[in-house]
Amino acid sequence: MQEKQSHISNETWEKLLVQLGYVQANSPYYQRLFKEVGFDTHQANAFTFLNLPLTHKKNLATSNDDFIAVESQDIIEYVTTSGTLGNPVTFALNESDLQRLAINEEQSFNLVGVGKKDVVQITTTLDKRFIAGLAYFLGLRKIGAGIIRVGAGSPALQWDSIQRFQPTYLVVVPSFLIQLAKYAEAKEIDIYKSSIKGAICIGEALRDENNQFNTLGKKIKSLWDLELFSTYASTEMCTAFTECEKHKGLHVPEDLIFTEILNEDGEEVKAGEVGELVVTTLGVETMPLVRYATGDLVKKMETRCDCEGGSALISSVLGRKQQLIKYKGTSIYPQQIVQLMMELPEIEEYQIQVTSNELDTDKLTIVIPKEASESLQHKLKEILKANLRVTPVLELLPLAEIKASIFPEGSRKPVRFLDLRKA
Repeated sequence: MQEKQSHISNETWEKLLVQLGYVQANSPYYQRLFKEVGFDTHQANAFTFLNLPLTHKKNLATSNDDFIAVESQDIIEYVTTSGTLGNPVTFALNESDLQRLAINEEQSFNLVGVGKKDVVQITTTLDKRFIAGLAYFLGLRKIGAGIIRVGAGSPALQWDSIQRFQPTYLVVVPSFLIQLAKYAEAKEIDIYKSSIKGAICIGEALRDENNQFNTLGKKIKSLWDLELFSTYASTEMCTAFTECEKHKGLHVPEDLIFTEILNEDGEEVKAGEVGELVVTTLGVETMPLVRYATGDLVKKMETRCDCEGGSALISSVLGRKQQLIKYKGTSIYPQQIVQLMMELPEIEEYQIQVTSNELDTDKLTIVIPKEASESLQHKLKEILKANLRVTPVLELLPLAEIKASIFPEGSRKPVRFLDLRKA
């Protein structure tokens, strides 16, 4: 158990103590939790902190208001989580939190190399209660860079803006880059004569656990060989992890967040191993989180980055713990299937569905358009069997019906994975 204490430096512990003291004084949820487990920041040490119960999304969902640690009149911004693992959860920010968000994104853009002379085109939404678009905007404002707020979708408007305003970087969901490249080809736009020199990518992993481009990353590079920067963030963390120009992994902003990567037994994994990312936010005032289990599986990189910042590094997200599928004795994460589907661009839309069968074990189905030819179906089955060692059930539905399920009204992102298992 002593190992739990050893990886927290004195400097980090001092930051944690300040945050824990604030939480104990102001957060109804943690006041109750700390009392239940006998935790007091005035007598705490790293060992007792690392034995606090984890906070989970279900706690946020069922006790949402109890996490608010400021007066209601001090709240400026209300946002919600994306709802990837359930119903969206409300999150609130005050002025201090918005300033912290701006600082985080300023640091992230600095890692990429964005400066005051750059112009950045934001292709993600700034509305629909989405924190990411707002965060990017605040960070770029703090840098003083030029900003083009195009929002999501519309390749025609994106290219019109690129040609009109000459941005140097895109903030973009990586799979959308494929659409932009194909639109440019169809309209005979020479992408290599455009002003774009790099893309800050959000929402989808580009690299595998060995930090090599995954199928999505390779596909993008084959169509448009621009510099790609991975990022990872969530509403709950109010913090982003970003790749620098060395591309050695995602930088941990250690002044803004304390991270643990835990195995199934709740112990810190060794360098080079994969575990669940657990975070304690530093400097968050409105809804601070202590030992929050993100549900995201990442690899703890073996060395710190050799760039000037020298930060600790983690991999891109390799899967979501809650989404693990046990199918015919094989463990599968939906992200593995998403990567394999990239090998068949002929399948325009698809959805991965998991249900419970009569034996309460997982049944895995991939829904594809009924227009898919028999040879294409056969090719898909071969790819899945070769890479997963099992073949999910294929269900054929009209394309319009699949799209309605993938893009439900009010959703901010495509629902590629639908978990219909019994609770």
